[in-house]
Amino acid sequence: MADRARTVLSTARFGLTDDRAEAELRAAGWWTDGGPMKGAEPMLTALSRSPDPDLALRGIERLRESAGDAWTVLDGALREDVNLRGRLIAVLGSSTALSDFLVANTESWHGLYDTNAPDLLTAVEGKTGPEAVKALRTAYRAQLLEIAADDLGHLVEPSLNAPGFEDVTVRLTELAEEALRAALVVAEAEIGSSDARLAVIAMGKCGGRELNYVSDVDVVFVGDGDLGIATRLASRMMTVAGSACFEVDAALRPEGKAGALVRTLDGHSSYYQRWARTWEFQALLKARFVAGDAELGQSYLDVVGPMVWTAADRDGFVADVQQMRRRVEDHVPSDLVERELKLGRGGLRDVEFAVQLLQLVHGRSDERLRLGSTMQALAALGAGGYVGRADAAALGESYRFLRTLEHRLQLQKLRRTHLFPEEGNLVDLRWLARSAGIRPERGRAEEQVLLSEFKRQANRVRRLHEKLFYRPLLEAVAKVPTDALRLTTTEAAARLGALGFASPEGALNHIQALTSGVSRRAAIQGALLPVLLDMLAHTPDPDGGLLSYRKMSEALATTPWYLRLLRDEGAVVERLAQLLGMSKLVPEMLGRAPEVLRLLANTDELVGRDPVEVASSLRVAVGRHRDLISAVAAARSLRRHELARVACADLLGLMETEDVCKALSSIWVAVLQAALAAAEREKAVEVGGWPKANIAIIGMGRLGGAELGYGSDADVMFVCEPVEGVSDDDAVKFASSVVEAMRRQLGSPSQDPPLEVDVGLRPQGRQGPLVRTLNSYIAYYRQWSEIWEAQALLRADFVAGDVRLGARFLAAIEEIRYPANGLDSTSVREIRRIKARVDNERLPRGADPTTHTKLGRGGLADVEWTVQLLQLQHAHEVSGLRTPRTLEGLAAAAEAGLVADEDADALKTAWLLATHVRNAATLVRGKSTDQVPTVGRELAAVATALGYPGAVDPGEFLDAYRRTTRRARAVVERIFYD
Repeated sequence: MADRARTVLSTARFGLTDDRAEAELRAAGWWTDGGPMKGAEPMLTALSRSPDPDLALRGIERLRESAGDAWTVLDGALREDVNLRGRLIAVLGSSTALSDFLVANTESWHGLYDTNAPDLLTAVEGKTGPEAVKALRTAYRAQLLEIAADDLGHLVEPSLNAPGFEDVTVRLTELAEEALRAALVVAEAEIGSSDARLAVIAMGKCGGRELNYVSDVDVVFVGDGDLGIATRLASRMMTVAGSACFEVDAALRPEGKAGALVRTLDGHSSYYQRWARTWEFQALLKARFVAGDAELGQSYLDVVGPMVWTAADRDGFVADVQQMRRRVEDHVPSDLVERELKLGRGGLRDVEFAVQLLQLVHGRSDERLRLGSTMQALAALGAGGYVGRADAAALGESYRFLRTLEHRLQLQKLRRTHLFPEEGNLVDLRWLARSAGIRPERGRAEEQVLLSEFKRQANRVRRLHEKLFYRPLLEAVAKVPTDALRLTTTEAAARLGALGFASPEGALNHIQALTSGVSRRAAIQGALLPVLLDMLAHTPDPDGGLLSYRKMSEALATTPWYLRLLRDEGAVVERLAQLLGMSKLVPEMLGRAPEVLRLLANTDELVGRDPVEVASSLRVAVGRHRDLISAVAAARSLRRHELARVACADLLGLMETEDVCKALSSIWVAVLQAALAAAEREKAVEVGGWPKANIAIIGMGRLGGAELGYGSDADVMFVCEPVEGVSDDDAVKFASSVVEAMRRQLGSPSQDPPLEVDVGLRPQGRQGPLVRTLNSYIAYYRQWSEIWEAQALLRADFVAGDVRLGARFLAAIEEIRYPANGLDSTSVREIRRIKARVDNERLPRGADPTTHTKLGRGGLADVEWTVQLLQLQHAHEVSGLRTPRTLEGLAAAAEAGLVADEDADALKTAWLLATHVRNAATLVRGKSTDQVPTVGRELAAVATALGYPGAVDPGEFLDAYRRTTRRARAVVERIFYD
């Protein structure tokens, strides 16, 4: 027993803890009863240095068994050649997948001995189908084995050279390129290519010559000639490479997976000029030709290359890139975000996004930054002064460290993984530490050193990422000495004039007011303003934007976090500048709801709120107030916040028009619900504690259709019914007192605009009673209503109060708004007469009928009256037409064949455009308006809000608006007046 204990202890001295270790060493001829056999000590020492000695020895045992008689040759080579010994044992102790390959291909160890792995093109020569795939797979894995051996060998034999991280990634990339070319050769042999030219463009890490051991290889295909054959070639190439070597991903092509696999050069050029999004130009930064037709590939790069370096000129470019990074990080499960080497906080993507953003911004004028490799670009940014040298060096060190860990994790099983081991998994942590060359330090085990170093590097990456990625412009301006920013008044005025300020003297006054004094606030403003002025210069109204900024800053002078937010969040400054330079209304809203400024840092928070959730939160918050005055004040405050949020998201192009209308409508509905509940409580107390009537509010017009704009009032009708034991008269009296109190309080003066509740659409108009019972409404509509009142009821919908009463009201008016037999010719003529009168009399004097969004030709009224006529005529037989919403009714009419699809599309496009323009014009002017501005900065601001870049002539927007509404008017002429 004592001898046995000594033997086990001796093998453990070499890091071998497996019970099979002694037997396997004996079988290899490396161990005797007394310990290591003569001449075998170098192998045992090598095993002890490998990342996992037991795993390495198990690999030796499997190799010995599969080699048979040839083991003697391998054993001799291991004893004699330190190079082979270090490289082979390092691989066996690091990768079970490569061990499996060595065992299955016993002779492959010779590639580590004489570094003569088979060439991939030679391997597939003359082969097709499964035979070619098998040959390519074997040759690819053999070369991968060589690269891994060179990468790891120094861990086992310190005398061997340790290749640089960049050297390994370049070799992996060159291997991938060779595999792509070999796969294309196989595809050409199977399909033929005489009528087609195909170029393969590497993207992502392959394009940047920085591939991992296991990566998808991102490509884009360019074709010429017979695109059908080119597409078959590309598809087969992807299949061959994917089966043999790695996944080939073409999702970065125009339109992603929905787009054509192969496009012509002109097709690519047209797409990137007209449709490409910001991230697509970011992806093109690493584009590089790797296989196929070299001339065609170079032509592609010549076309798209210049576009990459103008991408930063696009509106909202920096914000788009920043939002993209946030979106990537948000997709990582919260329990993995701290362990994700690639996508998590402080991960590889933090480095890559920061470097790429700085390249795209500064590379426009500095060609030295136009590099595909992250490490080379980072070095160039440091050398050029765009990043501090210390920051560049630190970020580079951290990037190498994290990529090395990523490589080691992937080598283990040759699987695509980026997940750092859990803290409690000491076995995996120890293996990873040793494979990365980390050794015990100051009494701490390897795994403890690794954990500490991983956290340190990740934290440093995140800190530098936020510094460079979110505040590049602010950081640069803050480093400029104060003396360099001090210009004479004349020089400053000239500079402001060059930036596009129409009144440089007025702008100087604003700047002086914001920066005068020696307070901390003035110092921060002094750092912010150079950035803000440059951003405002790219908006339609720099002068108005600066004035609004001054007013907002003065209004928020006592808000402690306001300037800190602007200083620390570059995205907020940029988005705020966009809003200030476009709108007069939004700055006023933000001044009264400054908390919305925080949402500008994260567009997901800005647009991500569900209208139903917003309405529910508003009702709950208001419900905490027992008196009507406090309740309405709380409702106003919450409405103010939501209006500002929606307006910001709308102007920044983050919300669709329909979503904006629904959100604005839901806000109004929530205010009505909360105000009605508060008024009912208050009036019920006055009459003894119990309400004498149930009350329902019926939304009419745009409120009923959930189509409100920023300047819309709430058109409503009030219906009531007595509670048990109460007469109709008493119920109406009680309900009227509730409604009057609610309307009075909502419309009372305050710092916010009054909330007008319009009841002009009730029976008998303004001469009729404010509230009626349900029976009274039914009696009126059956006996006295005119056709216009039936038309008005088409958009009636329950919005607040007693749900059952509201439902019964809607059921009761079905017969009125959806006539059983449609409309007779007299009624149709009457509707057309009323419409003609509205067109002639309601259009404001001097208004341009081609640009009036509501009453102009092809505007909102045209579309809505057309849909409503179809509803009155056909809703009795087409159930889909029974909706208060214009676009839903239009879609139902098209589905029923009442309107041709192309006509429905023309009407829908015009309605959405007119609604969007009406909203934008209201935000730009700061007051409700239906008229599209036709000249000046207001026109430019509306055009910008509609998505037309600032460099585009706003006249193009006007032409597009008139063209769209003309098409719609032609449809209206055919359907409404025919």
